[in-house]
Amino acid sequence: METVQPPQSVTWLVHLDRSIWVGGVRGLMLQALHPVAMRGVWQNSNFQEDPFGRLRRTADFVGRVTFGSPEEAEEIGRRVRAIHRRLRIRHEGRTYRVDDPELLLWVHCAEVSSYLEVARRGRPGITERMADRYLREQRKSATYVGLHEDDVPGSVAEMDAYFKQMRPKLQVTPEAAATVRFLLWPRLPREMRMLAPGKPAYFPFGALCYYTLPAWARRMYGVLPEVPQATATAALRAFRLAANSLPEAVHDRMFMPSTRRMLEGARTRLAAAGYDLSRGLAGLTDPRRWAGAA
Repeated sequence: METVQPPQSVTWLVHLDRSIWVGGVRGLMLQALHPVAMRGVWQNSNFQEDPFGRLRRTADFVGRVTFGSPEEAEEIGRRVRAIHRRLRIRHEGRTYRVDDPELLLWVHCAEVSSYLEVARRGRPGITERMADRYLREQRKSATYVGLHEDDVPGSVAEMDAYFKQMRPKLQVTPEAAATVRFLLWPRLPREMRMLAPGKPAYFPFGALCYYTLPAWARRMYGVLPEVPQATATAALRAFRLAANSLPEAVHDRMFMPSTRRMLEGARTRLAAAGYDLSRGLAGLTDPRRWAGAA
């Protein structure tokens, strides 16, 4: 296998779409509603100083377990599991492990459901059957952080049931409220300071991420006034159109250097295997391949 997930997977269709950046921030906002998971981020990372850095590190993990070689995926999985084993969370007089299966599952589900939601809203044509297939494919990704495939929702119905079960456990802690504020107006990492003049344009992007949250999550936060969801969907499609028009070489600058090297390695392996990369990695997600999955 040239990559962990093959080009004909629904995962490629979802993860190569530039709307995934909206999904990534949406996922962080959703994850923040779990009080123990949020406290863990607060205590064990520099999220307060560099929330965008966390997004880029997540993008690196997602990229490696999608487009990387099996060896690259296994390596980053071992690294993530080793880090999680060492870390603890102190919350309301109790100590939790960062690799507690309930916390790992929450982070996974908030993340992949966000990628899928923005992909379906921004890219018409992803059917219910394809959405179920995406979530089944993402069960493999969950194993790299230490979860068992059978414990992870593998369909839209199972994911909906999981969130319904989790909602009574969620709350807007001070850390969660601060997280949304950070994500609406983040600090840029040093290597991206060249984008600082355009930072005022980030607030509409952050607001777009917020408005794609489930209605129940927006009600919990209450940070921004409600707008019609049709407006949010139109804005998402406009963002997707603009972001997807960027050449891959330009878009790749959003990633960490190690992620860029991994993607270049994936291109080399795929070209050697006979894939036509004249239209880049996204060119391999030919919609005609989905006639049988629709």
